[in-house]
Amino acid sequence: MRIGIVGAGMIGSTVAKLWVDAGHEVRLSSRHPNELQPLVKQLGERASAGTPQEAAEFGDVVMITVPLKAMPELAREIGASLAGKIVLDTGNAYEQRDGTFAREASRDPRGSAGWSASMFPRARWVKAFNTVYYKTLEKEAHREADQVGIPLASDDKEALEVAAGLVRDAGFDPAVVGELTLGRKFEPGSPVYNTGMSGRELRGVLGEKRASGAARAPDRASDTRAAEGPRG
Repeated sequence: MRIGIVGAGMIGSTVAKLWVDAGHEVRLSSRHPNELQPLVKQLGERASAGTPQEAAEFGDVVMITVPLKAMPELAREIGASLAGKIVLDTGNAYEQRDGTFAREASRDPRGSAGWSASMFPRARWVKAFNTVYYKTLEKEAHREADQVGIPLASDDKEALEVAAGLVRDAGFDPAVVGELTLGRKFEPGSPVYNTGMSGRELRGVLGEKRASGAARAPDRASDTRAAEGPRG
């Protein structure tokens, strides 16, 4: 599968390596893509670098892993290119970093993911990879014991299935919570946030609606510990 990653911070670069190792093609992006060449060289021939627009166009699935405050501008820049595409949103609302945007998103009854998704109305939005510290992702992928859980929420059933497959490919256990508004159950300050819980433990706390299958390219035709938390 071709995966575009908008943002090449700790979460984006860590998950990129896991997906490349699983056989996916990944395009990382930055406003200064030349600065990503050392990372791309390290990741190998299935990795490339580009601008956010190029990553959005490249991916069958696109991960957005940027500060919440960047979302309005990003929507203006690449929103049209994400129409019909599955988007994995790793964002969290941190008031110290995101200011008024964080306060606005935190007050939104749909949660911060719903707040962001509203700016990309034709994208197939999934809240994913927002709860686990990047060092945990790096060190604990594919562990033999109960795998680290990644909670997922979306209003799109197929998008959830694709996201769950990509979570498995990265070496983790997807815990499908349900519709996008239920992403509020695993935002900063929630009992499961940045705990490193296993998928089994997450399902015990959050409940789960099953998503099955391995990661596959989506069917586009069907669409007419908190102080030092996860870092995107």
